[in-house]
Amino acid sequence: MEKVWIIMGSKSDWATMKNAAAVLTELQVPYAVHIISAHRTPDRLATMAEQAEANNVQVVIAGAGGAAHLPGMFAANTVIPVVGVPVESHSLHGMDSLLSIVQMPAGVSVATMAIGVPGAKNAGHLTAQILGLQDPEQQQRVRDYRRKVAERVVESEAELDD
Repeated sequence: MEKVWIIMGSKSDWATMKNAAAVLTELQVPYAVHIISAHRTPDRLATMAEQAEANNVQVVIAGAGGAAHLPGMFAANTVIPVVGVPVESHSLHGMDSLLSIVQMPAGVSVATMAIGVPGAKNAGHLTAQILGLQDPEQQQRVRDYRRKVAERVVESEAELDD
């Protein structure tokens, strides 16, 4: 069963959210992807939040653009940790999304990442770290990934001499 759900308000958000999926795949975290609109399918949102708890989902990565209510509304309907990803919008370049997600009232928390692709990638990394708290093998995969990244940085320095 998937420990993680990636949810988004519309199919167009996948261009950003697929980056979270790629990180989860690399770190061997099982996930499922769902499209849930906070505004157009509010009943589905509430039902899916209940299903997530019933299915023992441990983290939800929620991407949304524009008004970006999906992460907060999902968080309001569950006690599962929600990691919000502001999807870059055309009109305000994602600032509207960021402010919508980050401005949650006290008691209904959403861990908010950066706007766009970097935020989606970090949502995947943070999710793997959260899961690693209860899974030593997952924690080791995160350590191994970080070691590979560090090695690439050192190797890139050597390339400067060429």
